[in-house]
Amino acid sequence: MRAVVQRVDGAKVVVAGETVGEITGEGLCVLVGVTHDDTPDKAGRLARKLWGLRILEDERSCSDTGAPLLVVSQFTLYGDARKGRRPTWQAAAPGPVAEPLVEEVCAGLRALGARVETGRFGAKMEVSLTNDGPFTVLLEV
Repeated sequence: MRAVVQRVDGAKVVVAGETVGEITGEGLCVLVGVTHDDTPDKAGRLARKLWGLRILEDERSCSDTGAPLLVVSQFTLYGDARKGRRPTWQAAAPGPVAEPLVEEVCAGLRALGARVETGRFGAKMEVSLTNDGPFTVLLEV
């Protein structure tokens, strides 16, 4: 699993004009990509890593502050554009594999006590955010 994590001061996801997920104030916006060999165990590890990641103000984590997370599925994180001009998506897991694993990340975070908002899997989403810093990190588990 791969995640792009951004420290934000607010973020939201809009689908067809409807806000489907939104966080306000300090938190994390997390884009999650799934590849073919990912497992529920990896999803759990990613959830624990996100919950304890000390990238908020004063080197605190969401577990320290109760800051919310906006988790958005993002198959394009496994795009490969090393050859030619058109990316391939072969490393990205198909929807029936990826969707339950993204949901598992969210469930793992909620089990740890996190407030989690989400996008809508497979939808054309408009993600907007205010990157605080800017601060962005890449995680792989």
